[in-house]
Amino acid sequence: MPLKKDRFADEARFLRSWLERPLVVGAVTPSGKILARTMASFVDPRIPGPVIELGPGTGPVTDALIRRGVAQERLVLIEYNPEFCQLLKRRFPKATIIQGDAYDLKETLGDILKEPAAATVSSLPLFTKPMDQRLELLETAQGLMHPNAPFIQFTYAVVPPIPARSQHYRSRASNRIWRNLPPARVWVYNKVNHP
Repeated sequence: MPLKKDRFADEARFLRSWLERPLVVGAVTPSGKILARTMASFVDPRIPGPVIELGPGTGPVTDALIRRGVAQERLVLIEYNPEFCQLLKRRFPKATIIQGDAYDLKETLGDILKEPAAATVSSLPLFTKPMDQRLELLETAQGLMHPNAPFIQFTYAVVPPIPARSQHYRSRASNRIWRNLPPARVWVYNKVNHP
């Protein structure tokens, strides 16, 4: 029963945040379990290094990453909303939680990363930003990760949030997750390492 109460409280927090700042929050409710599990499934917990999560909100994807086998101590969560940061600190006390701007990734992270990241998992509302800012975020994240590490992003849109074709990265998409409300798809971007 407390789990249902938590979920209801999370949905209320999300809705309130969305009503106050729709372009920052981007979603009316937290990611559903199937979407969160799908996002986490693209992270290989055996690859060393931190896992960066952008826009964790109330933590459904964070929880899925831990269930996937990523140790909580490896998680670096960047969240803009101070209320969500307090909630994340209570729920994931061993994770590194940074209240800051994920679109200014290098500045926000400072010298937190001591080694290349194993993955970046993003729930940011990318469509609220111009394309050059989305591409810059991808490029910055890839510069902080292992050469083949994934940048994982979900979207409710039919089109990819970052173009699917590029000479700088490869992309692939999950099937549409119809049981999520609204239905969503996960896009995974890997850097192309030119010789």
